[in-house]
Amino acid sequence: MRRIPNREQTRQVNAHRVINTTEAASAGLRCAMSPGNLQKGQHMSTSVQDQAKASPSAERIAPPCAIVIFGASGDLTNRKLLPALYNLAMGGLLSDRTAIIGFGRQPMTDDEFRESIRIGIDRYSRTRPVRAEVWTALAPRLSYHQGSYDDPDAFGRLRERLFEIEHSCQTGGNYLFYVATPPSLFPIIVQQLGTAGLARRGEDDTCWSRIVVEKPFGHDLKSARDLNRLMQSVFDEHQIYRIDHYLGKETVQNILAFRFANRLWEPVWSSQHIDHVQITVAESIGIENRASYYEQSGALRDVVQNHMLQVLALIAMEAPVTFEAEAVRDEKVKVLKALHAFHHNHLEADAVRGQYSPGPIEGALVRGYSQELGVDPRSRTETFVAMKVGIDNWRWAGTPFYLRHGKRLPKRVSEVAVQFKRAPHLPFAVSGTKALEPDQLIVRLQPDEGIVLRFGAKQPGPEMLLRSVDMEFKYEASFSMASPDAYERLILDCALGERTLFTRADEVELSWAFVDQLLNSWATDDEEVPPYTAGTWGPRAAADLLARDDRRWHNP
Repeated sequence: MRRIPNREQTRQVNAHRVINTTEAASAGLRCAMSPGNLQKGQHMSTSVQDQAKASPSAERIAPPCAIVIFGASGDLTNRKLLPALYNLAMGGLLSDRTAIIGFGRQPMTDDEFRESIRIGIDRYSRTRPVRAEVWTALAPRLSYHQGSYDDPDAFGRLRERLFEIEHSCQTGGNYLFYVATPPSLFPIIVQQLGTAGLARRGEDDTCWSRIVVEKPFGHDLKSARDLNRLMQSVFDEHQIYRIDHYLGKETVQNILAFRFANRLWEPVWSSQHIDHVQITVAESIGIENRASYYEQSGALRDVVQNHMLQVLALIAMEAPVTFEAEAVRDEKVKVLKALHAFHHNHLEADAVRGQYSPGPIEGALVRGYSQELGVDPRSRTETFVAMKVGIDNWRWAGTPFYLRHGKRLPKRVSEVAVQFKRAPHLPFAVSGTKALEPDQLIVRLQPDEGIVLRFGAKQPGPEMLLRSVDMEFKYEASFSMASPDAYERLILDCALGERTLFTRADEVELSWAFVDQLLNSWATDDEEVPPYTAGTWGPRAAADLLARDDRRWHNP
């Protein structure tokens, strides 16, 4: 098999390579950069090159590869994956020897596929309108492959097509398989790839094969273990990329930078100085025509098991020795292993669930969950979860972590609020400190991404009156640029073989083991799920969860 250039060689080639858009438009299924074009040294548009140079990530250029997206006509592909690939191409981060193949069951020509993708990019890309020169270069590298997921012949034809593309597009024999389908198809696709000989275990320096799997990864601990075993029977663990798009968010990654690039915080980042931590993921929307999925999932599986436990691990982990995949993931695993087990007689006190009922959202009356299309009117599916979590280790023993997630809450916001303990002694008059709250650090993950430090200060005037004030950092204002979409970073990392922001098999199983305790308890009781009015911050029991500890939620 042909040996591909190493990353530095690829970077040098791409730095001097561009696409003649007229030739690219007529290239059909052939890549815009054939070996002949490489010799000609044709060039990309100046505007695209300038943007690539301006980007701090411009040196992280993906190597040539063929990207196969299973679920090509699905919502995720249309809204997220193809717009992300377009933006990578526009930023000069996607090799012009990349071919993108959509795999789907419905009949569609290559031109029809391209047109649907163009419409999706026009509608959902963070950079709009679509730049003609970027699209003209990208479109010929998009093609469609029809087939049934349980048909071995369809995967045999896919294999032959990939061989053809490898020669015509010079993709180096590198394969990136993205499984963007319903979870029931994950095992079928994995097995078919193995049978077709496309998994190619034992990655070497000549070519590679990788698979990206969307969430939900399993439905409970048993199913997650079964899926892990199946995938590891076909692919090596280092070939498997379990994606959690939350980890691709700039603000989530900045938790690591904030904690481990600044000496200021480490001495106070423990139970000695931190009273408690709150993690909130609030959504104002309902289930948005996803009843078939949400009835099987619920809030605990949909967001807490993956997104929220990952954020908790980043907040609580020890500093890794190096910023490399295994070192970072080892530290996250230690946190997940240290999570308190729920005790059955404490479940009611430590965990709260709820289901939204009709109420006003932004001035409009919305229906309750049980009235949503496709939902069983007697459904006991939770749309709200709040819980108190402990971490049994030296750093965090005695410091509670409160997690809260729900749909149809007053606003869309995701944040981490770290509340510090009060000063041990205030030498000021009591009357002057009534408006003074404990110091607080708030990491806003979305929207209005940034960090707020809340601390005490003296009000202007003749008296010593203290109150809390905010010192605020905003991403967009500080860097004068919008944050890239999470999928852009994660797809690029997949192509580069960077696994830091992806979950390892043991991470997935540990998070399910923790969540399973609640799932099993709720499945065996016959109590009604407490309702909460849409547009409020959840059931009363959620406020009581903190009130019992003489604390209250930070409501942004």
